[in-house]
Amino acid sequence: MTAIAKILLLGSGELGREFVVSAKRLGAHVVACDAYAGAPAMQLADEAEVFSMLDAAALSAAIDKHKPDFIVPEVEAIRTEVLKEYEDRGQKVVPSARATIMTMNRDRIREVAASELGLPTSKYLYAESLEEMRAAVASVGIPCVVKPVMSSSGKGQSTVKSAADIDKAWDYAVAGMRGDRKRVIVEAFIAFDYEITLLTIRTRDGVIFCPPIGHRQERGDYQESWQPTAMAPQAVAEAQRQAKAVVDNLGGYGLFGVEFFVKGEEVIFSELSPRPHDTGMVTLISQNLTEFDLHARAILGLPIPSITQYGPSASAVILADRDSTAFDVQGLDVALQSPDAAIDIDLRIFNKPTTRPYRRMGVALALAKTGDVEQARAAARAAAAKVKIIYRS
Repeated sequence: MTAIAKILLLGSGELGREFVVSAKRLGAHVVACDAYAGAPAMQLADEAEVFSMLDAAALSAAIDKHKPDFIVPEVEAIRTEVLKEYEDRGQKVVPSARATIMTMNRDRIREVAASELGLPTSKYLYAESLEEMRAAVASVGIPCVVKPVMSSSGKGQSTVKSAADIDKAWDYAVAGMRGDRKRVIVEAFIAFDYEITLLTIRTRDGVIFCPPIGHRQERGDYQESWQPTAMAPQAVAEAQRQAKAVVDNLGGYGLFGVEFFVKGEEVIFSELSPRPHDTGMVTLISQNLTEFDLHARAILGLPIPSITQYGPSASAVILADRDSTAFDVQGLDVALQSPDAAIDIDLRIFNKPTTRPYRRMGVALALAKTGDVEQARAAARAAAAKVKIIYRS
């Protein structure tokens, strides 16, 4: 039997791992690529390649070797100019080379949203040196948020609460940058009520949405997410309007994670990822088609039926706290014991070969079949706390 499609997956973390599961179920042949051997998605894929996504020659060599039907980026730091060259030759890049170029860099996608589309965003400025950042902070005002224009999972992001924080915020941003662009975005702090991720799927039949996902962050990285989130219908409609405008501008097919700040009925665009989103891991228990299933179907041009919600659901991360290559994950039997029959508990352990402080090693999932989202959140947090990383050295 011939595979339905051959996919070159660029980045093989936990999101890539779940995407491999969804793509393999639909008959795809997946080649998982990452900078280190044994990455989570590699463990399940048909083939694997180890190289830096920022190595243009190695990236080109992998594309030439495997001749994929689809190139699917899963990480932010990629030689996007290589993807553009291959797309110009007829290669399919997901969702499109332009989308990867725009969204791999916070400054470019912000310009699309704010300047081209006129969407509401926070006040912002860019800086390419400590001196420029000091001037940007003075203009934007304190408090403000500093982020590298290229990073992932909150790396390099911090809040400047006083002038004394500026220098260390610059150093932290530079240390957390991906790629080779020493540039940060300085954003005015928004006193929002809550923030959401709107999973937006661009298909050949139009744009569809999952119910909004609420989430909580620490150090710029997600700690827990839940679905549904209480949100006024007018605010949901406005978030959908803005998300559709952005993904239609970027083009291509696939799932986008679009982040918004919400204050009352006011919806403010924050960021966008042209791929499954970490906060969207709650869909592994909350709905009939996970975000990874939806991404795979949209890419392959397959029908997407109605998205059915199972009930209030939540996810909570399982984090490491030190650097190690010798460790065990224990407590799964205790964590999977549900507090009552009305709550389902599940786990995803990512099987990463190394740990480091705050590295995401797994996620706990909870579905409150007859309860509310707060019960689901409490159950997910409790399950995550029962999973222990035991270090042997």
